[in-house]
Amino acid sequence: MTAEDLASVLRLENEGHEYPWTLGIFEDCLRVGYTAEVFLDDSEIFVYGLMSIAAGEAHIFNVCVNAKQRRQGYGRKMMNHLIEIAKKNKVNSVFLEVRPSNLSAICLYEAMGFNEISLRKNYYPAKSGREDAVVMAIEV
Repeated sequence: MTAEDLASVLRLENEGHEYPWTLGIFEDCLRVGYTAEVFLDDSEIFVYGLMSIAAGEAHIFNVCVNAKQRRQGYGRKMMNHLIEIAKKNKVNSVFLEVRPSNLSAICLYEAMGFNEISLRKNYYPAKSGREDAVVMAIEV
């Protein structure tokens, strides 16, 4: 992912999330050097993923698949790609947060070997106030 990709990435983000990240958040991720990956189909971005790596740990912040291409394994491919990058950087554990209401993502993460390790109360904005975050991790 580069700065030139951000318009496409932001379009996917806005289509894919009820409470999307802002352009500034994506710009900050690139500025500080987070792992920022995209998959292209006919030169159009249809999946992106962002992850930080530090102190032997990786944290997957955001993965989004174009709505038209969901349920085809692309989310899993991006997750595997990010995990491979983490392994190459000698990471021991990969962490992520997910909304408890995002059952399809939770099923994917569990199928990949992630385990729930904690719950962050009132982490995400939601229609009825705030929603918790399930914290998950995998050893790599």
